[in-house]
Amino acid sequence: MQRPKISIIISTYNSEAWLEKVMWSYEAQTYKNFEMVIADDGSKQPTFDLIEQMKFKVSYPIIHVWHEDNGFQKSQILNKAIQSCNADYILMSDGDCIARKDYVEVHLNESEEGYFLSGGYFMLPMHISELITKEDILSQRCFDVKWLKSHGLTSSFKNNKLTSTGLKRKVLNAITPTNASWNGHNASGWKKDILAINGFDERMQYGGQDRELGERLFNYGLKSKQIRYSAICLHLDHPRGYKTQESIDKNLAIRATTKSDRLKWTDYGIEKSKTSD
Repeated sequence: MQRPKISIIISTYNSEAWLEKVMWSYEAQTYKNFEMVIADDGSKQPTFDLIEQMKFKVSYPIIHVWHEDNGFQKSQILNKAIQSCNADYILMSDGDCIARKDYVEVHLNESEEGYFLSGGYFMLPMHISELITKEDILSQRCFDVKWLKSHGLTSSFKNNKLTSTGLKRKVLNAITPTNASWNGHNASGWKKDILAINGFDERMQYGGQDRELGERLFNYGLKSKQIRYSAICLHLDHPRGYKTQESIDKNLAIRATTKSDRLKWTDYGIEKSKTSD
C-alpha cells in the first residue's frame, strides 16, 4: 500500500453519532492519499464498534489510538496519535467537524516548509447538526448556504466562509482580524516540526493547549498562514461538560510562561523529561 501523503488526526470522546458524520466527510474528499488517525480520549464500546464498521465502508485507512478514560486528557492522546502518523505532514481536526470535499486538498496545496496552516470552523446550531445525514454530506448539500437557510440558518457575515472563492477568499483570509494560531479543529503542519517541540504539553487539559503548541512552533522559528476562508469545516454543536475555570486558568499560566520565556520545548510532551514530576 502506498505511503500516505498526509495523516489526519481526528480527536473523539464518546460521540459516535458525530464521529460517523465526520468520517463520511473524509470519504467525500477530492484528495485521496491520506490516512485517518483517531485520537480517542477513552471512549466506550460504541465508538470501537463504529470504527470497526467504518473500516469496511470507507476507502481510506483508519488507525484507532485509544487510552483509558482518565478525565479530559486530549493532550496525551494527541501525542500518542502524532507518533502513530505515517505521513510527513499532519492535519488535525476534531470528531465534531465535518470537512468540505476540498478540505484535505486545500491543506496540502497550501503546505509549505517553515509554516503551519491555521483554519477555522463554521458553527452550526444543534438542530441542524442533528438533521445532517450521510447523504447530505456525500452530496455536499450541508455546505450550501441556501440549504442551510432552508433549515433555519440565520444570515451572517460568517456565511462568507461557505461561499467565498478566488480573489474574495484571498482577501478575506488576508484581512480577517483573527490570529493565524494553531487551532485543534483545523490546523496542519510538518510532523518533524511538531516532534521538534515535543508535541503537546500534557499538563494542559481543556482550554488552549492547541494554541500553546502553536506558540512554541512560533518560538521554534515557524510562521503561520491563514486559511480560514479556504479550508472549510462545519462544527457540530455539543455541550462542553469538561470545561472548568480551574483548567483554563492553569493553561493560561503555562501559556504565559511559554511566551515570556520563548519556550520551544516542553518537558511534559511526547518525550518525558527525567526531571519532570
